Amino acid sequence: MLDLQGYGWMLLQGLQMTVLVGLCAMLVAILFGLLGTWGKFSHSRLANWAADTYTTVVRGVPELILLLLVYYGVPKLIQDGAAALGYDMRLDLNPFVAGFLTIGFIYGAFCTEVLRGAFLAVPRGQMEAARAIGMSRTLAFRRVQLPLAMRMALPGLGNVWMVLIKATALISLIQLDELMRKAKLAAIATHQPFTFYFLASLLFLAITLVSMLVLKRAETWAKRGVRT
Repeated sequence: MLDLQGYGWMLLQGLQMTVLVGLCAMLVAILFGLLGTWGKFSHSRLANWAADTYTTVVRGVPELILLLLVYYGVPKLIQDGAAALGYDMRLDLNPFVAGFLTIGFIYGAFCTEVLRGAFLAVPRGQMEAARAIGMSRTLAFRRVQLPLAMRMALPGLGNVWMVLIKATALISLIQLDELMRKAKLAAIATHQPFTFYFLASLLFLAITLVSMLVLKRAETWAKRGVRT
């Protein structure tokens, strides 16, 4: 069981790819979350409708289906559209790019609701005070409202990260050499599925434990100077 037969380094390479995909996806998720939050608060009915549709549909459809639609369905759709116009083309998506963009897009819907609640929790008087001392609306948002909202959203965003990093295992289905795919290849080559899948689970657990420590330190830093 403990004989890795030279495949240990391959698992570590997969771990690096998993962390990289997770970080890129989380950045995309926060960007989509901020955009979705803006849509929720916008005075435009079209923006409200788009944000509500985004969060409802994305949270209601399994991640695996969306991932397969993006990686396999979108290129086929574009190729068929080009063929209908008389163009012959072949489109192949990069698994890394397709993977982190899709995961980020999916969890951006969850970040939207986390950030919406955080912005609602910022006291209205903070923005009124900022405007009263001469700040423009944009400057007050950047220096007052956004930092306060992000501090309040940090625990919720941490929970999104915990779920997101586990969801990266789905990307193995589109042939990206992340942790689960490396574990599968090693298990097939050595005929030791329990060993390598168990090690993969321990590595995911290690990511979670390290993330918990980092998030705890980040929350402590964000709350400095705040009376509790």
